[in-house]
Amino acid sequence: MEGTVLAPAIEGMKHVKSEDGEMLTKPFLDVCKHILPVIDKFGAAMALVKTDVGGNITRLENKYLTNPTEFQNLYSMVQVEVAAKKAKDSSSCTNSLLWLTRAMDFILELFRNLMEHEDWAMSQVCSEAYTKTLKKFHGWLASSTFTVAMKLAPERNKFMDVVAGKGDIRSDIEKFCATFTPLLEENHKFLASLGLDDMKA
Repeated sequence: MEGTVLAPAIEGMKHVKSEDGEMLTKPFLDVCKHILPVIDKFGAAMALVKTDVGGNITRLENKYLTNPTEFQNLYSMVQVEVAAKKAKDSSSCTNSLLWLTRAMDFILELFRNLMEHEDWAMSQVCSEAYTKTLKKFHGWLASSTFTVAMKLAPERNKFMDVVAGKGDIRSDIEKFCATFTPLLEENHKFLASLGLDDMKA
């Protein structure tokens, strides 16, 4: 494999915004799909995250495919649901976008921890990222399950070797975090403007 595991996601981020600055559905979902192989490298520790992310991508993609013109912009799906008073349903695209964004926040925080805390074991890298991002939205059961799963995180150096491939992993993690963070912040800002950014599991 040429480059790091993050390289396809970094490349994909260049196409997420339209010329007039709108967040585009398919390119955004494609970037999230490129994160799935990254999540895979964590093995059993991230099985729950992978299932969750995959399910949310599928729901949003299926909605997009019903009318690619109407749903070309990511937020149009949410606007349609808000108008129909369905945005807060557990099976809504709004809910999927919110949880997909939160899962990506978690992955970003995890990579930040890897860069900033070189003395941390992988289980600490994961659990600290979880505490900072997802934990406050999870109930007791989800939180307990997650905490146990984090203990299955792979050994740090082994993980870094696997995600590095033939590329410069430190440089790519920095690029990934710098480019993806503002996109996720924009999702949160949009959802918050509709009072939909604080829904819990």
